[in-house]
Amino acid sequence: MSAGSTPRARWIDLVDPDRDAVSEAIAHTLHPRALDQLLAPHPHRDDPRPVLEGHGDYVFGVFLIPHLVGEDGGVRYAEVDVVAATDLVLTVRKSSGDHPPFACTTARELHDAGRITSPGMVVYHLVDDVAEGFLDLTDNLNERIDELEDHVENWPAERVREQLSTLRHDILHIRKTLAPTRDAVRRVFDDRVDSRVGEIELFDHPTELHFADAFEKLMRASEALDLSRDLIAGVRDYHQAKVANDQNDVMKRLTVIAALVLLPSLIVGFYGMNVQGVPEYRWSHGYLYVVGLIVVVTAAQLWWFRRKRWL
Repeated sequence: MSAGSTPRARWIDLVDPDRDAVSEAIAHTLHPRALDQLLAPHPHRDDPRPVLEGHGDYVFGVFLIPHLVGEDGGVRYAEVDVVAATDLVLTVRKSSGDHPPFACTTARELHDAGRITSPGMVVYHLVDDVAEGFLDLTDNLNERIDELEDHVENWPAERVREQLSTLRHDILHIRKTLAPTRDAVRRVFDDRVDSRVGEIELFDHPTELHFADAFEKLMRASEALDLSRDLIAGVRDYHQAKVANDQNDVMKRLTVIAALVLLPSLIVGFYGMNVQGVPEYRWSHGYLYVVGLIVVVTAAQLWWFRRKRWL
């Protein structure tokens, strides 16, 4: 093997390991913070913060892979911690509640087939899976927004508000995870991650170019997320306009009803006064006359409102 070349990496994959399993898998002395992170359970749906950093003779990384829970559910994350050394890649996958850990299927198949051999390329394919997960997530979000936009007219207002609130909170949580993931990946091809161990560079120039491709995918996911935010704002504005328009229709109907009642009330009040000199009091058909007058006045108002297209 020539100087500076990267040997074939062994890949050890652990799921929710204990301290003894980690110590048996890797001979390196890990930083206490890195070791604590490997052993810690997945605490929250968008914690811990994604990171990729050099520790002298190894590189340590934490990544979160997003997925949707149910059709109308929120976003949950599967955590994968990575330790990459000169001839070893250790992955620690963590389960979260009722959801199984991330499978790492693509990277595992390529490694088993011998198509990726260096530790840097193994880490890249894990990062690429993470980037693809964010792209799939933004596509699913846009589909949910399209469905909401199609049904904003016929869904109950409470359901529309609930969907808007869920989508808005999902986008906030996704941005909270996507931004540090994107920054961690950028640190690789910006040479801010110290990946040199002796004469061996874990992330050589070709590998850095691959990380740049993963960064571009994360950038597309970030742009798609901004588009999703704008789409949600548009649906929210349309829903608020629809609610305001419905309220205006109700107020218009109430105003029409009040106007229809006003003149009959005036007539009844006028003829209900106990005063002398009203000719209809001495007329035998005075009662029918007053009732007919009320009907005619009401019909005239309805005709006028319809002519003005107020009804």
